Amino acid sequence: MISCPLCRKPSTFFLQDKKRAFYACKLCGLVAADPKSHVMPNVEKQRYGRSQKATKQRQLTQFILPLLHQINQQQPGSLLGLNFGRVLDEKCIETISHAGHTVYQYDPFFAADHHVLQNRYDFICSYKVFEHFRHPYKEWQLISSLVKPNGWLAISTPLLTDLTHFSKWHYKNNPTHVSFYQQQTFEYLAAHSDFKLLFASQTLILMQKASGSDIKRNLI
Repeated sequence: MISCPLCRKPSTFFLQDKKRAFYACKLCGLVAADPKSHVMPNVEKQRYGRSQKATKQRQLTQFILPLLHQINQQQPGSLLGLNFGRVLDEKCIETISHAGHTVYQYDPFFAADHHVLQNRYDFICSYKVFEHFRHPYKEWQLISSLVKPNGWLAISTPLLTDLTHFSKWHYKNNPTHVSFYQQQTFEYLAAHSDFKLLFASQTLILMQKASGSDIKRNLI
């Protein structure tokens, strides 16, 4: 038994595969890899670098641009956003700029500008990043604090929809994927924060921060 890295309650042993042990939390639904199996940062950086390839960039662009359009329909005017955990190419940045919006970027390996973490944003997008969080409680506290009241948080991470199939799920085989979320997990986050869970599909989670929610609340 270990402490759940998200809600910090006891998390019980769930599965042992050929390389790692996994623990599941009944309270928040997070499934986490044993911290002892986490890869070294230089190995993760090398694998992260592969996401800069053209195919991955197209996927990232196809995730962000439609979301930005939908958010702008709900919140007209120029928007200030943060792309958290990945780096967009210049073409996508230019497209966003021409639409009248500004997007800053933070990537722990390739754009580690901590100044952008001092701002508040109308929206934050995070594409296939949450599964890399080794300390999801800490990362959630950071990201949620950066969203303005009424702001939006769009997350792309494959949801774990059936625990009985986890042993055969290819997504767990990437050694840099250490945190796996169920819909229950985001329902828990919404219930213990100032966010409303608006939508949760197999690959997209959309949340909105409550108005006037400047009072910081911690997960319990």
